[in-house]
Amino acid sequence: MDGGRVMRLVGLRVDEALPEVKASAGVAMIDARELQRQAPDLHLLALDTTGDPNGVLRARCSCWWTEAPPIAGERVGTIGHYAASDADAGAWLIERACRRLQDAGCTLAIAPMDGNTWRRYRFVIERGDEATFFLEPDQPDSWPDHFVACGFGELATYTSALTTDLAQADPRLQSAAARLASRGVSIRSFESPAAPARVEADLRRIYALSRVSFASNYLYTPIDEAEFIEQYRSVLPMVRPELVLLAEREGELVGFLFALPDLLQQRRTGSTDTIIIKTVAVAPGAASAGLGSVLVGQVQQQAQALGYRRAIHALMHERNVSQNISRRYARPIRRYALFSRAL
Repeated sequence: MDGGRVMRLVGLRVDEALPEVKASAGVAMIDARELQRQAPDLHLLALDTTGDPNGVLRARCSCWWTEAPPIAGERVGTIGHYAASDADAGAWLIERACRRLQDAGCTLAIAPMDGNTWRRYRFVIERGDEATFFLEPDQPDSWPDHFVACGFGELATYTSALTTDLAQADPRLQSAAARLASRGVSIRSFESPAAPARVEADLRRIYALSRVSFASNYLYTPIDEAEFIEQYRSVLPMVRPELVLLAEREGELVGFLFALPDLLQQRRTGSTDTIIIKTVAVAPGAASAGLGSVLVGQVQQQAQALGYRRAIHALMHERNVSQNISRRYARPIRRYALFSRAL
């Protein structure tokens, strides 16, 4: 029983078909193709059978434990694909998801995370006044409280920041750019998506650099090349090549910056004056020192020349070096958190 309701738990492996059940407010069945692609160890449904023996979907989530992010001294399991119609149904499901993770030998549950940090993760915890931007995680404001009520606390926090002055120039960047050029580093824009062979080759190079550049990031786990390229390929139709920069040295990719227009703003208003700087990666080593700052400065100049007025520095870990770059230009507009609970 849950607040007078009769609840039934359904656990599904990725190779099992999703049942046909009625949805409730704020909770729909997850897309079966997404479930297949992301392959959780278990997908859980909380069905309210009070007035319908087939059940009404009140909450859902997925659990991963076979492959999960590393934390020293812990065996991590993650809870993702979360949605709940209300706090009682959410808490009912979260407790059962934690038990499944514990039964699988996990000592720490992390949520929300769809298996790893390459996919959707984090809750908005301080919304601010800015509208949601393209590719930003979002959820009802009550969902973080569902996890806190079940004993979860903040594990890591993240920030997005906004600059409204793309003409602002850091005087140190000119000398940094000259120093990089003297070391043979050149910067070019991404090829047009109309050149598929070159695009595919560049995506493979971006994947290889990402694995090296992000390897020391908090909660990093690798993904295979096919999934990585599919993630990027899915947004290529929205990309302006001038906003994706590749830095090369002697034919080797040593840095990249991926930015794109805020398409949610465009859908709301019919136009957009904002770009989103989503990813900056630089090869480790002294030869690339300062390259991240140069890439950010250059893409903001490119954006201004294209008619944009604002740039969002998206989803930065609050202890990441990217914060140091962002602080030169931008003010925080949103905060996010990842939560955890000992099992």
